[in-house]
Amino acid sequence: MDYLFFLANASVTLRTIDYLLNMEHTSNACLTVIHQIDGWIVKIRFPQALKPRLHGDFKAFMSELGIAYEPQMRLRMVFWSLETGQSPVEVMRRYQVAVVSHGKPDTKDIEAFRQQFTKGLGYCPETLA
Repeated sequence: MDYLFFLANASVTLRTIDYLLNMEHTSNACLTVIHQIDGWIVKIRFPQALKPRLHGDFKAFMSELGIAYEPQMRLRMVFWSLETGQSPVEVMRRYQVAVVSHGKPDTKDIEAFRQQFTKGLGYCPETLA
């Protein structure tokens, strides 16, 4: 079961990852994080459907942090390419998109991206706060 959300900034994205890492029913999730100039696209894939109560709780949590997202064809191809085993670097080159993380949820990927991006710019854009 897949969930796709648009999040405004890195702090909210990190909060999502913390939730996934700390909740028993979400520990086996696969997470894909894409940074865009106006925010973050987060796709959470569970190997099986969540039970109705857990599904409702998870959707409520995510709806507090961001909005449900319907990707354009280019992003659908990005997700499909990653799911078929293509490397994130190859996907980034082909589709000109910043794949920050793909696989097991890990806050280190987001933090490293944020630090490198900010260091290169010399300031911290709102989406990286």
